[in-house]
Amino acid sequence: MKHAHYAPHVLALILTAGAVVCTPALASGQWKWRDANGSIQYSDRPPPQGTPDSAILAKPRASTARIVTQPVQAASAPVAGGRAAPPAAKASENELDAKRRKLEEEEKAKQQAEEAKLAKDRAENCQRAKAYERTLNDGIRISRTNAQGEREILDDKGRADEMRRTQDAIQANCK
Repeated sequence: MKHAHYAPHVLALILTAGAVVCTPALASGQWKWRDANGSIQYSDRPPPQGTPDSAILAKPRASTARIVTQPVQAASAPVAGGRAAPPAAKASENELDAKRRKLEEEEKAKQQAEEAKLAKDRAENCQRAKAYERTLNDGIRISRTNAQGEREILDDKGRADEMRRTQDAIQANCK
């Protein structure tokens, strides 16, 4: 059995045809109107209030049905103690709650990332401090460069000071 191999231009033609077929479905949710300046505007939201019907050039098919049915539902819904919220208000509250939750989740993720970075830094600092403590305890000669650029060997007092600083670093980072 032979395998069919499509040339790249045939595959590109098929993909282009698919995109062309799908484009009307995507564009069907668009509003099109002429604004006060005469410019044509496109949006997925209705034009601003006060725009005359004659200026609206295209309405989305699915959105039109939704807009017509919402006021009817709100008008026919029984009012329980005058506190029933219209569906549009509930939808906007749900959107606000969703946005608020999303922001809170993003903040938590940022905070967790920062805490993880700090924990990693503390672990590295702990490891370095313990290695330096071993070096100090082994009695290896340690030299430093002073402010004049000269090399100095640590004496017993300098080694004790370094040991105290190292132990403080271990206590701070190795928890």
